[in-house]
Amino acid sequence: MTQRWKEIDTYVKEWLKEAGQKIQQSFSKELLIQTKSNPNDLVTNMDKEIEQFFISKINETFPEHHILGEEGYGEELESDEGTIWIIDPIDGTMNFVHQQRNFAISIGIFEDGVGQAGYIYDVIHNELYHALKGQGAFMNNIQLPKLEPVPVEQAIISLNATWVTENRRIDPSVLSPLVRKVRGTRSYGSAAIELAYVAAGRLDGYITLRLAPWDFAAGKVLIEEVGGVMTDLEGKPLEILEKSSVFVSKPTLHDEIFRTYLEGKWNK
Repeated sequence: MTQRWKEIDTYVKEWLKEAGQKIQQSFSKELLIQTKSNPNDLVTNMDKEIEQFFISKINETFPEHHILGEEGYGEELESDEGTIWIIDPIDGTMNFVHQQRNFAISIGIFEDGVGQAGYIYDVIHNELYHALKGQGAFMNNIQLPKLEPVPVEQAIISLNATWVTENRRIDPSVLSPLVRKVRGTRSYGSAAIELAYVAAGRLDGYITLRLAPWDFAAGKVLIEEVGGVMTDLEGKPLEILEKSSVFVSKPTLHDEIFRTYLEGKWNK
């Protein structure tokens, strides 16, 4: 690990701790809740405040870096050149509003399109999942082991029930057989947490039809460091500045699920 990335890593962890404290303190205050693209797409004053907090810190400390943030306070980026911070200040806003748990701060840092650092901070459980390229992945400084193979019949897959009911993105019959085949399914309502759980071995896979870069950027770095496979539902690599379907799992499981249930069957 170069001195530069050690420095970045130190700053990010300090900022995450401070941001986590801001979120914890907000629970005793009134939240201002707005909607974005639809009535279920929520944004709160805390989403905005936390994103602005990180942008201020990054601009002050690393002024030459670029920032892509969910709430729109970063930049409009057309190229993945340079160092880009991809930030979701509160991934799982609906959970944050309704449950005050099952949400996370997600930060992925990429250099010329390659993931160099990933951080997913589950504020309520005080679990920081983090990884630096080539250095392994960790949860609260405990190294996560490489992912081991698991057969479909023994797998726990994270999947929103939306994708096996009538929807406009995928025929429900594509994933229904997989749901019947696996040992169990889960849905946490936060892509960042679901990706962190796959990296940690708490889940064996995660499938979703629509994520933005700030949803999967940090998780991508974590998954790669533990030997997982992360593609879109067509088996193609993810573009870090583009919205995409996402299929992530243990290596052999990814291949088995893709060949048996997904290949040639996904209609955008």
